[in-house]
Amino acid sequence: MRKLLYLLLLFPLGIQGHVFKVRHAVVNYDEKESYQVVRAIGDLKHDIATVTGSVGKGTSQIIVGTYGCKTISKLIAKGIINEQDLKGKWESYVITITNEKKPRLVIAGSDKRGTIYGIYDVSQRIGVSPWYWWADVPVKKNPEAAVECTYYASGEPTVKYRGIFINDEDWGLKPWATSNFEKELGDIGPKTYGKVCELLLRLKANMLAPAMHSCTGAFYSHPESKVVCDSFGIIITTSHCEPLLLNNAATSEWEESRDGDWNYKTNSQTILKKWDDRLAEASQYENIYTTAMRGVHDAGLRGNLPLEERVPLIAQVIKDQRQLLERHIGKKATEIPQIFVPYKETMDIYEHGLKVPDDITLVWVDDNYGYMKRVSNPEEQQRPGGAGVYYHISYLGAPHDYLWIYSTPPVLMYEELKKAYDHGADRYWLLNVGDIKPMELGIQTFMDMAWNINHFDINNVNQHQANMLGTIFGKGNYQEILDTYLRLAWSRKPEFMGWEYEWDDQAHTGLKDTEFSFIHYSEAQQRLADYQCLSDQVEKMSDGSAAFFELLQFPIQGAYQMNRKFLMAQLNHKLLAQGRKAEANWAAKQMEAAYDSIEALNHRYNELLDGKWRGMMALAPAFCALFQNKPDVTYTAGAGEQAVDITPKAYTLDGCQAIDLSKYISKSSDAKLVKGIGYDWQSIQLGEATYEVQQIDADSIDVRFDVVPFWPIYKGKSNRIAVSVDGGMPQIFENKFKEYGRSWKDQVMRNGKAGHMRFAIDKRKQQHQITFKALDPQQIVQKIIIDWGGLKTSYLGPR
Repeated sequence: MRKLLYLLLLFPLGIQGHVFKVRHAVVNYDEKESYQVVRAIGDLKHDIATVTGSVGKGTSQIIVGTYGCKTISKLIAKGIINEQDLKGKWESYVITITNEKKPRLVIAGSDKRGTIYGIYDVSQRIGVSPWYWWADVPVKKNPEAAVECTYYASGEPTVKYRGIFINDEDWGLKPWATSNFEKELGDIGPKTYGKVCELLLRLKANMLAPAMHSCTGAFYSHPESKVVCDSFGIIITTSHCEPLLLNNAATSEWEESRDGDWNYKTNSQTILKKWDDRLAEASQYENIYTTAMRGVHDAGLRGNLPLEERVPLIAQVIKDQRQLLERHIGKKATEIPQIFVPYKETMDIYEHGLKVPDDITLVWVDDNYGYMKRVSNPEEQQRPGGAGVYYHISYLGAPHDYLWIYSTPPVLMYEELKKAYDHGADRYWLLNVGDIKPMELGIQTFMDMAWNINHFDINNVNQHQANMLGTIFGKGNYQEILDTYLRLAWSRKPEFMGWEYEWDDQAHTGLKDTEFSFIHYSEAQQRLADYQCLSDQVEKMSDGSAAFFELLQFPIQGAYQMNRKFLMAQLNHKLLAQGRKAEANWAAKQMEAAYDSIEALNHRYNELLDGKWRGMMALAPAFCALFQNKPDVTYTAGAGEQAVDITPKAYTLDGCQAIDLSKYISKSSDAKLVKGIGYDWQSIQLGEATYEVQQIDADSIDVRFDVVPFWPIYKGKSNRIAVSVDGGMPQIFENKFKEYGRSWKDQVMRNGKAGHMRFAIDKRKQQHQITFKALDPQQIVQKIIIDWGGLKTSYLGPR
């Protein structure tokens, strides 16, 4: 008997493997199951009916249950489920098919969300995409839909808390909800949040930071919203500027004429009363609480205090907040999920000596452009509260917003999130997604990484989004298309093509001609040709579905027309200066056509599916951006029009050589080729890499290169690279910058920082070796040019 039990533990009955057809299946669950799981079961029944065309009324059974319920306990006792896959696990689940005369499909979770994730996993296996509603991915009819499974145990997610922050909703989600989806409320409210929460669960996320701009009613101003989110089992969290769930950007929450100054030094009792009232309302639900405080909305701390006074003030704020939490929740503060987000000036306060209680999770931030400002140092990695990340794929702020379309490379996202994870950030990942649409590809990648970062590496992450599109639309050259699209956006996002800076000095404000040259190396012509080729490809590939347009066609064709708009305006200016008036008129007309095409694309998006997304898509003007406008062009009356040949011209490199980064001699095993990032879509992560250059008829060479503008990993580290020629004395390049400084602004706008060094060489040598060596971790070189007298001034140099 003991031997039989041992064999059952090793080879439970559910491991035999079967195919379970879901048509007509009845879903059974214990009567004591949580209401969140019961609600998800309703979705499963609906999904099965949608796919198979029938409702459950047959004899086959789907068993759904959470660890501890009677049914799951019996299945564990029979050896159908391994108890170790559920007991004490966080948000884990098992899917198996019993080895019985009438097999049953079993979905068992370690806790309520584990069970819910198992439910939606089954929905996805039978053909219901997590994006069936938000991206209109079609659900194909299949009466024979089945789950094929031996025994699947999900394991725990690699990141405990995973979610999104709806932000800068002024031009998308807010007008869409107000005038379309939730017009009876006239705001983003419970109906919208219901759809958001369902999406999050289907993506295996578990938390939401609700929309919080002043244009939107505060989350708690619509009481049903928190109830709806709770009914899905979604945790509410908040941004860096919403302490203890209070949104001071909303006048219903904080209004200066009524409440006084948002200044803890002078008005702490009023602020404490606001927090006390909010916790009385919300603490019965599952939340993660932001501690400390900033100014109103996204501004710095009020009072213009020196750093020496800010540190003790914020320490007192955190102490008072924790006392409130203990009183309302009835637990020790060390048992209540809390975060501290050192965003913008709060980072300075932290680095100046603020002692954050060790149980509070430190949530490290990127610089709003995808580059982590720092990660946990060795001492911080020992904190029991751990660490997390707050990351952006959409942003409103200086030096320029990018709210319109998705353009963050998966490789950049992976590099920065994996770096943070490897330094202890496994507790909390929050993604700023703007309006959710059209950031679907980036959201999917982020959530899949958060669920299991170990499924990814530097070699496969770049294929993730192409694989997603292939699963939805079938065979296609999605990888090639995405590689080209993201490469072009890497050197300049579509929103940045006006070459303007926001919230800046007069010299950098206003639309300007780009730095892409129509003269040197056909940079501008090649850019236009690449985009047009992409646009033509997706036009031909389109299956006519709303999903294809939303996920692929719209961002590519929108990016093409935005580039065409500004480059044609630039060409108009250049031709006019040369006295070529007829050709300048033609370029101006091309600009007008591009502008009209953008308008048409936005309109088409909004009118999809009889206006389902009406109000969602707009060229968000932010508060001072101008890229949505027509750039100035000049028409010459009576000059007529004459087309210009903008076909890229072939060129030869005389006096310089662009290094093929895929061909190098590595002297260190940690130097590696990284595809999916960089101006030519491949880069070298150092280590040490040596490049061979053939004989050069010169006494000296210039080594020109571009690095990816990462921040030092933490205080005490830097961004240094040593460059040497033929084993001689190395020169040191150090990329030092300060957030919101001129150098940093330039770097994040073009995703690169240029370096330039001159070396004497012996021109008699048949071969030269150029060596790059990282002196600090996480250094990536994305372009190298060896120049001995031929390089023309250009934005990116020869391709």
